[in-house]
Amino acid sequence: MTDIAGTTIRTYFDAFNAGDTAGMLACLADDVAHHVNEGKVRRGKAAFAEFCDHMSRCYAENLTDMVIFTSPDGTRAAAEFIVNGTYLATDPGLPAAHGQTYRLPAGSFFSLADGKITRVVTYYNLADWVAQVSA
Repeated sequence: MTDIAGTTIRTYFDAFNAGDTAGMLACLADDVAHHVNEGKVRRGKAAFAEFCDHMSRCYAENLTDMVIFTSPDGTRAAAEFIVNGTYLATDPGLPAAHGQTYRLPAGSFFSLADGKITRVVTYYNLADWVAQVSA
């Protein structure tokens, strides 16, 4: 049996690490629900693409130590990883950016249907990140 969910999630994160927003979007269902840490749910690929554009302006990130888990029926997945980043431009409401680096444990949860991601939820410790970029 092929692990379609695992392949989809690996493809999504490989695209993230390559800075390939189009590759990430190709893994998503048109009506994807994107639950961001400390933010409102964004719905649809256009909202997801806008979020990615914003993130690319403010942060340069690479994910390492990736572990992906999938449910036997392929409808759910999770990933645990380390975010290695540089804070490039001040994100409104957050500390001022001046090229600070950070290393932050994080995780994502996914729902999938027909080989596409229909829901992505990402969690990390915002207080930890603020402490790292404020030091």
